[in-house]
Amino acid sequence: MPYTPIIATLGYIMSPDKQETLLIHRNRRPDDQQLGKYNGLGGKVEPHEDVVAGMKREILEEANLTCEEMVLRGTISWPGFGKHGEDWLAFIFRIDRYSGTPFSENAEGTLSWVRVDQMMTLPLWEGDRYFLPLVFDDTLRQFHGVMPYQNGRPVSWNYSLL
Repeated sequence: MPYTPIIATLGYIMSPDKQETLLIHRNRRPDDQQLGKYNGLGGKVEPHEDVVAGMKREILEEANLTCEEMVLRGTISWPGFGKHGEDWLAFIFRIDRYSGTPFSENAEGTLSWVRVDQMMTLPLWEGDRYFLPLVFDDTLRQFHGVMPYQNGRPVSWNYSLL
């Protein structure tokens, strides 16, 4: 059977000193599958967009920032991740330079700068704890992983480095 995932982006905007990242605390919609969790910014890629354009659009819509320098850190295939078991494929970016002043909140939640070394203390998706160290690693090696989900939880994590 062909693999036909939902294509998405996920971005982590870095402070100028690279010590903090802008996260969203998903605390606005009671029906949100991510309610209460902290996450990077992003979403589904539109049919007319490439993944870079999709990431830039999502950052502008969700944070009011224009991406000026982005690094593709990797990709993750999430079979079974969606609310109804849909498969997702995400392109994970680190945004190292931007312009504008970020929103303090949007329709999905509040935005705040969080120290990278404190992220793991926050309520995150369980699976984020596996790949986030690779996003913020000082090397520029890309990771490309697979993290199957079942009943809202990751069942394994495998990745390759380039």
